[in-house]
Order: sequence, then C-alpha cells, then structure tokens
Amino acid sequence: MASKPGILTDWPWKPLGSFKYIILAPWITGSIYSIIVKDAKQWDVFNLAILPLMLWRILHSQLWISLSRYRTAKGTNRIVDKGIEFDQVDRERNWDDQILFNAILFYLGNKYFPGGSHIPIWRTDGVIITMLLHVGPVEFLYYWFHRALHHHYLYSRYHSHHHSSIVTEPITSVTHPFAEHIVYFALFSLPVSTVVFFGTGSIIAIAGYITYIDLMNNMGHCNFELIPNWVFSIFPPLKYIMYTPSFHSLHHTQFRTNYSLFMPIYDYIYGTIDKSSDTLYEISLQRKEETPNVVHLMHLTTPESIYHLRVGFPYLASKPYSSAWYLWLLWPVTLWFMMLTRIYRRTFVVERNRFHQLRLQTWAIPNFREQYHLKWQKESINNMIEEAVLEAEEKGASVLSLGLMNQGKELNRYGEVYVKKHPQLKVKLVDGSSLAVAVLLNSIPKGTTQVLLRGNLTKVAFAVAFSLCQKGIQVTVLREDEYEKLDKSLGTKSEGKLVISKSYSSCKVWLVGDDLTEKEQRKANKGTLFIPFSQFRLKNLRKDCFYHTTPAMQTPKALENVDSCENWLPRRVMSVWRIAGILHALEGWEEHECGYTISNIDKVWEACLKHGFQPLTVPTQSKS
Repeated sequence: MASKPGILTDWPWKPLGSFKYIILAPWITGSIYSIIVKDAKQWDVFNLAILPLMLWRILHSQLWISLSRYRTAKGTNRIVDKGIEFDQVDRERNWDDQILFNAILFYLGNKYFPGGSHIPIWRTDGVIITMLLHVGPVEFLYYWFHRALHHHYLYSRYHSHHHSSIVTEPITSVTHPFAEHIVYFALFSLPVSTVVFFGTGSIIAIAGYITYIDLMNNMGHCNFELIPNWVFSIFPPLKYIMYTPSFHSLHHTQFRTNYSLFMPIYDYIYGTIDKSSDTLYEISLQRKEETPNVVHLMHLTTPESIYHLRVGFPYLASKPYSSAWYLWLLWPVTLWFMMLTRIYRRTFVVERNRFHQLRLQTWAIPNFREQYHLKWQKESINNMIEEAVLEAEEKGASVLSLGLMNQGKELNRYGEVYVKKHPQLKVKLVDGSSLAVAVLLNSIPKGTTQVLLRGNLTKVAFAVAFSLCQKGIQVTVLREDEYEKLDKSLGTKSEGKLVISKSYSSCKVWLVGDDLTEKEQRKANKGTLFIPFSQFRLKNLRKDCFYHTTPAMQTPKALENVDSCENWLPRRVMSVWRIAGILHALEGWEEHECGYTISNIDKVWEACLKHGFQPLTVPTQSKS
C-alpha cells in the first residue's frame, strides 16, 4: 500500500478474493457456446485465444518466479544481498490481477473496438508496425510518465507501493495500484490498438507483444544478472536499447535514476542514467555461488507440497501447509514434477537465510514422505543423502542438519552410517534430537505428574521417556511391545516410573508419534493436550482437546530473508531440527549429533535461549 493511498488504489474485485476469476465466466461461456453452435469457419479465433493467452501469461510469470527464487537462493550473479520478508510477499500476492484486468479489456475490445473481431493469425506489416510503435511512442511516453510518478504527490499516493520492494522479484514488476495499471494498459495498448484499428493487426503480433512485455518485465525485476557480457561485446549499441536486471535494480535502490522502461537510451539522453550501472553489472556477473555455513536437508511431503516450496507459489509458501482443492486442477503439472523427481536424483537449493554472520541454506531431496517407507527405495535415498553430505563438505559447510524427516533407525541409523563410512568428515552431522527433547520437556505444563507416551518409538521418544522418569514423572504406555522396548532400553534408570496401562482416561498430557490411530485419539479425555514428538503434525480430530505444534520455536528477528513457512508451522517459527544445526555452528561444537548419542539437553536448551529462539505458547495457556 502507498504511504498516502490515492483514489483507485484497490482493484474493483478485491472483495471477491480467490473467486475473482469468476468475473470472466460470461465471456468464457460465450466462447464455448460459439464453438458449439457455430461452424469452424465462423469462429472468432482471437476471442478463443484470449483465455489461453491469459493462462500462458500466468505460467510464464510463474516460471520466472521459480527461476528467480532458485537462483537467488544459490547466490550466483545475485545483485542485492538483502532478503525479502513476509510483508513483501503479502503485498505482491495479487500479481495476477493485471492479467485478469487485461483479459477483461481484451474481451471488451474484441466485441466493441473497431476491427477487434476475426483478427487474422499473421500479418508481417502489423508485426513491424507494432515493434516501431513500441520503440518510439511507448518507450518515450513511459519514461516521462515514470518520472512523473516519482513526483512526491503521485509517488506518495501510488508509486511508493511498487517501491516498497527494495529487493525485487519478477512479480514486483506488476505490483502497482489499480490506477497505475489503467495508464499502463492505455500506454501498452497503443501499438496493438493502432494495428487493429487500421486492419493490420494479427493474433501473433498481439500475443507476441504481450509476451515480450511480460518477458522484459519479469527479467528486469529478477535479483540476479543473467545477460552475458558477450552479448554487448558483439553489438555494443545494444546497451542503449535493452536493459538488464542490474540496471533496473539500481532504480529500486537509488529511486532517482534509471527510469526507462526496457530501453535505457532515454536515461542517457536526459541524464538520469546511474553512473554505477556498468560497475554493478560487472560485479553481479562475477559473483559466485554462495557457500553456506549451515545446510538443512529436507524432503517433500506430498506431491502437492511442491507448490508450497519457496520456489513454488510464493503466497502458498508464505502460509502454513494445508491442502487446497484448486491444486487438484494442476494434476498434470504435479504428475510431470513427480516424473521429473524420478529422473533428477540430486538435491537442490530451495531457500537461503542469514543469521548474524552465518549463511544458511535449505536443500531439498526430490523424494516424498511415502517413499521413505519403501524398502526398495532405501539404497537410492541413502545415496542421495550421502551425496548431499559430501557436497556440503566440499562447499565448506561446518554443519549439516539432517532432520528426522531424512533419517531413521531403519534407513541409516539416524545418520550414523555416513559418519562411519566417512570418518574424516569435517562437516558436522546434526539430527536435532537433543533440542527436540529439550523443547518437548519444556512443552509439558508445570505440575504434570503423569504423561502417556504413544507412537512409533524413535530416538527422541526414548530420550524423552528417560528424562521424564528421571524427573519423577510417570510415563504410561498402552501397548506391551512399546513397554518392552522402553523397559529394555531404560532398565533401572526408569526409577519405577515406566508403567503399562489399558486405560486412556488417566493422563491429560499425551506425547504422540506418527502411528497414533484416530480411534486412540478419540478415546482421550476432554481437555487432553496432545504434544507430537515427530516432525509430522497430528490430525486435529477433537475440538475439545488441545494440540501443540510439532517441536519448534519462535525465531529471533535477527534471522533474515524469512518469507516462507516450514511445512505446517506458523510464520517465523522453525522446527528444532533446523535450529539445532544453527546452534551447533554458533556454539562451535565439534562433535557429531547423530546415531544413538544425545547431547547435554540442558546445555542445548540454554544455548537456544541465549541466541534468541523462544519457546511457543502451550495451547492450554493461550485458550485459558
């Protein structure tokens, strides 16, 4: 929002929210009806092409979003080192409004503008005229309109909304108030309306021109330089007729320079060129891939989770993961991506953060949760994790946090396999179990004398049971096999506090794992507090009970470039499996935390608090 919002700031369909595309229903219905009732020779091809063109523009922009976020996470050729935060994601979430707006005007033009219907597929003269009109009037008028927008009156009411994004992304290019987009459409429609009015227009000319505008807009707002030096070496005058991402980035950091649309020539003519344009371009091209200090390894959960990655849909990634019905419409894309993960068997960078002097990266393994339960996938998954460990070692990372999503007793003995296979590893492997235990112990309400432990018994479950028994808190289990495993592990150290019971009504605090059944959950007493000890959330079946998040903590403000949620966790909340790796690096601990070892829980907890990570509120406290 601009600092002093002017009239026509909001889009007319803002109250419709996600249902805004229903506005197009009458025109789309009319197009379908014409296909049904009319002979193919009578079809208005341009009318039928408006919807595919709109969908192509959305896909085109999304490809740029994913590419830009991936490249900036890696750091290669990055222009501005600062990150983006949730406020920018929220501000830019409706980037597709302008595509919807253009589609409406195209449908209206198709019906009411002279020559707007039954436009031919191709006309060479129309393509040439469109190009000339853009190079001449459009670029010139845009330059002066843009300078006018930087006058304090218009800037404070309109254009400051766009410039709130210092670090730009492709969708920043179309993040403007409604009033600005009215002018932009009028300006960019000059070539199109001219050739259509004089009968030289064509569908290829219109679609090509719009794609060109989208291409240059998206490219110019990427936060990485991608135009190679040899392009300008071969044809030096090109620097006056084609801008680069670094050129436009200076406009967002300096504000009073580099006003041109896509052709910098007018900045050279009128003396508004930023003198550091060439220098920043060269520096950006020379910037190498960023080497991380800490790497967090994760994997995908469900096929739809690809859209919730930071390199997926920005707004979905900025919210806790939840299944959305409209994602089923994208099943062809989802299926294609699943096939791609079968072919591309390497980790890829999905996110970068900075915490004080630490450079943090998150790498994703192209596997889904269900694949970790398949025995025939074990070797393949272990090989990919091992390759990631060695890659982190090669890049000089000091810590790699595995997380319980990526390892387990059956898969690789909680990461111990890699340490034994590569005893000279300098990168420290951290599974985060110690911090998970510390967070779980501090999530149990004070005064609790008895807890029920139920679920797949992991390293964390054994450690929590041991700690609770040592604190004099009774640990109740329901199944004989679980009791036998715990009793064998703890022995006399249980202090007589480990008991087996068939009653579900004796405990008000449940520590639960992955295989807790719905039937068991429904047997809990009213007011029971469920605390998961696994990394996967529990399905909330009971409205009369309380549900804690999976082990996680609130991150300090010093953590930068946080613009996405980690799976189903709230904003700026991080799982303990990620935090553990950061702590390991901050404290300079030299030992691996993997296998069956557990670090000093009190030491880990104190270090966590010291560095600003805060425990989450217990649900019973917030509701009361």
